[in-house]
Amino acid sequence: MLVPQHRETDWIFSTESGHMQLLLNSPGISRLILIGNLPPITADQSPAIYHRPTYDGADSRAKLEASLTPLLIALSPKSSLVDGFFDIPFLSYEDNVICSVTVKRCVGTRVGEMLVEDVEIEKTGEIECSKREFRRRLRFKRMPNLVQTEIRIVPERGFGSDCLGIGEVEFRPDLGVLVHPYLAPMVASLSLIGCYLDERIRSGFSPKALCVGVGGGALLGFLRTQLGFEVIGVEVDEGVLRVARQYFGLEDDELIRVCVGDGIELIEKFARQFDERNSPSSGVHEVENEMDSDNVDGFDTKFDVIMVDLDSSDVRNGIIAPPLEFARKPVLLNARLALCSLGILVVNVIPPSSSFYETLLLEFREVFHELYEIDVGNGENFVLIASASPIGTTSGRRENSFLKNLKLVISGEYVDSIRKI
Repeated sequence: MLVPQHRETDWIFSTESGHMQLLLNSPGISRLILIGNLPPITADQSPAIYHRPTYDGADSRAKLEASLTPLLIALSPKSSLVDGFFDIPFLSYEDNVICSVTVKRCVGTRVGEMLVEDVEIEKTGEIECSKREFRRRLRFKRMPNLVQTEIRIVPERGFGSDCLGIGEVEFRPDLGVLVHPYLAPMVASLSLIGCYLDERIRSGFSPKALCVGVGGGALLGFLRTQLGFEVIGVEVDEGVLRVARQYFGLEDDELIRVCVGDGIELIEKFARQFDERNSPSSGVHEVENEMDSDNVDGFDTKFDVIMVDLDSSDVRNGIIAPPLEFARKPVLLNARLALCSLGILVVNVIPPSSSFYETLLLEFREVFHELYEIDVGNGENFVLIASASPIGTTSGRRENSFLKNLKLVISGEYVDSIRKI
């Protein structure tokens, strides 16, 4: 694989975890050789700005491959021989990044090294052709190929985006839109209980959401500002929350509360707390002191929705979401206990195989009444929706004020693509 010029120091190409992910994402390949230039040596400590180099043309690429072939033959196993010739495919790494700059590097106690970067990406059909598109991303060194959080950023007031770019102007978060591929589909799942949520809002109550996995906080902020939810978020690493507040616009207020701790333990805490009303002898206090949950103590109402965005931390198995420990029956039972009678559990799923997904569905079917699915359409993510009670075919999505507002802030395409499984 040819490393893109000027990206030699990117964790994707310069770390063991990045190499492992590249190999796992290259089906049929057991030995991957990365070839690139030596990283540039800069005199100052200012972050280098990456600009995608111009394409040199097919002739130049062919000459480069020919010059590298003898070296690659020497490194190839005999199994690469096909009819007496070595079959060595040359791969190119391609993404939508036009330019990028590192905003912040820091270390979390649980997730390890983190990187905040601003990028300009290629425009797609969904973006106005006249506008340039800028994003802010959060990545972890332990899994650098996975973007943990992505938000849209816009130049500070007084600057236009036509003549200035990355590294030339200050940017601010635009929290009114969800750009991370699977977040809008997760929000679209609320249409299934739209009538119920509309009735709660009309009665003067804010819908309640628990977000397990905060990252940069894009989902929490969107639920709060665009849909009027009261949100509790739990994140395993305090360092991630600091980054979210400083660079991604996460703000704690009376309707957004976050705590540091294990999401599975917090779900258990709430489940025991709510179950205590029916069983006074239950051991709610057994969990309370195991995590820093002071910010959510006193929350005594069941949730209308629990949204789970967790991935496995073991790069050797590739990207998996949710982690295996979340799919255990006791965890799912606790999640159901923490939901109101018409509530839903919404999970971002990245299945490493069809068998993983089928097993996940079996576990969920044992606990929940109905399952629904949204195919995000990126070849990677699915959104799995599990209901605590039967929803029916039309009752949840009958036209109402909440559903109208929902379709104003996210694409109705995701709402229409929900299917029962």
